[in-house]
Amino acid sequence: MGPFRRYRDTFVVVVLLAVPFFVLRANIRKPENMTAVDKVVMRVAAPVQYASAAIARGITSLVSDYVYLVDVKQDNNKLAYENARLNAQVRELEAARAENRRLRKLLGLRESLPTEAVSAVVIGKDTTEYFRVAHLTIDKPRAAVRPNMPVISVDGAVGHVLRVSGEKVDVKLTVDSGFGVDVSVERTGARGYVRGVGDRSRYLVRVEYVQRTDEVDVGDLLLTSGKGCRFPKGVPVGRVTKVEKRDFGIYQTVEAEPTVDFSRLEEVLIVLTDTKDCEPQREAKR
Repeated sequence: MGPFRRYRDTFVVVVLLAVPFFVLRANIRKPENMTAVDKVVMRVAAPVQYASAAIARGITSLVSDYVYLVDVKQDNNKLAYENARLNAQVRELEAARAENRRLRKLLGLRESLPTEAVSAVVIGKDTTEYFRVAHLTIDKPRAAVRPNMPVISVDGAVGHVLRVSGEKVDVKLTVDSGFGVDVSVERTGARGYVRGVGDRSRYLVRVEYVQRTDEVDVGDLLLTSGKGCRFPKGVPVGRVTKVEKRDFGIYQTVEAEPTVDFSRLEEVLIVLTDTKDCEPQREAKR
């Protein structure tokens, strides 16, 4: 087997070298100079050359497609990253623009007040979903903030100062049962007294001492009347949601929702009014 294997290997090598030689020789000859051997070689080699070319084209196409897909995937990853980065920037800009609008409104409100005010930021609330006390930090710790001073926002009355500890201030909201303020109906001028209901399931106030003959409708806006000793005149407090006129008695039953969205409250103003001899429920003694 040893010599046979050696002869076989030699034969295979000779054939592998001879075939390309004869094929190349046949291809470079002019048709009129081709011999019978050249024509046979060309006839036998043509299908092989066609198949080889087809295979080469297929492999080239696959490689090109693969490279293209790899490049597309890389481009898509880059575009996705860039898109996410731009979306984050847009959200930051929108948040900054919204904050700028709020601060501009707050500044305009501050300038419109007849008395001095100090700004504060909401930093917390009590643990219930419909909280009744908000916790603030004031911008000027040395400001003369005292209990019972009114707290307002661009949307209306927030409440009054409950206690002060350094730069930390607790505020009793308008929906707390201990809050009260004299109001008037913007549309008709009818007078009433808003007091928090203290309902733990929703934000609600009731309007007391509204005469049965006064005109009050659902949707009417309630503004601070300026009477008493705390809130300036014209601050929105609530919007009427229910009116029940009785057939007897002096007063009618009126309920309202606060104009302030306490769940989104962020910046407020503490109006530095003189709270000397000012009791939270004094206005109710009409």
